[in-house]
Amino acid sequence: MPMLDRFSAQAADYARYRIDYPAELYDWLLPQVESRERAWDCATGNGQVAVVLAESFVRVDATDLSSTQLAQATPRANVHYQPAQAEHTPFPPQRFDLITVAQAVHWFDHAAYHAEVRRVARPGALLAEWGYNFCRTDSAALNAALDRFHDETSAPYWDANRRHITEEYARIPFPFAHAQHARFAEKRRWTVADMLGYLGTWSAAANYARQHHGADLTALVADELRQLWGPGAREITFPVFARTGRVE
Repeated sequence: MPMLDRFSAQAADYARYRIDYPAELYDWLLPQVESRERAWDCATGNGQVAVVLAESFVRVDATDLSSTQLAQATPRANVHYQPAQAEHTPFPPQRFDLITVAQAVHWFDHAAYHAEVRRVARPGALLAEWGYNFCRTDSAALNAALDRFHDETSAPYWDANRRHITEEYARIPFPFAHAQHARFAEKRRWTVADMLGYLGTWSAAANYARQHHGADLTALVADELRQLWGPGAREITFPVFARTGRVE
C-alpha cells in the first residue's frame, strides 16, 4: 500500500481547525494503562494527543508521516517529535506502555501497522485507536446542507479509505485482547468561518485542489452556509468513537 499524505499542504489550517478530544475520553483511557513511563502517539499530526499524554507520561514519542504537520506541533519538554511511517518506526522492541492513534488508522497498511505495534509494545501494553464522524449543528437546515456537501459534492474526491470513518472502523481488524469500545462527544462554538476552515482541511479538499489547479472545494458551499448560519456562533457536536485492546 503506498504512503498517503493528504494533510501537509494544509498543515497550518489543520492545526487551527481540527478538533481536540474530550476530557472524558482520556478519563476512560488512562486508567486502563498499567504503567505510564513511555507512550507513542502515532500519526500525531500537530500533536493534539501527544501534549495531553505528556501530562501523564514520563516520555511521549510522537510520529507522523508529514514533517510539515510536525512543524506545527506544540512543543513540550517530554514530547519527542519525529517523522516516521506507522508501519516502520525507529523504536527498539518492547518500548511503550501505551500506543495511541487518533483519526488516522484508516490510512495505514493495517497488517504491517499492527505488526509494528506488537514489536514496540511492552507485554501488557494498551493500544488505543479512535476517530470522529462528521459533525452535527443545532440547525436541521444546516445539517442538510453540510450532508449534501459531504455525501454528494465532495464524494468524488474522497479516498476509498474514508469509508472506514463512516463505518467507525468496523471493518478494520483489531486483533488485540480484552477489547473495549466507547463513544464520546466533542462540542464547539463555531462561526461559519470556523466551519469553512475545518472543511478546507479535509483530504477531499486536498484532492480537489490537486485535480482543479488549486481551486477551493469549500467555495462550492460557502455562500449557502453563510446564508443559513447567520452572523453568530453555533454549537457543533463531533461524535467520537474509540476502542482499546491489550497487546499480549
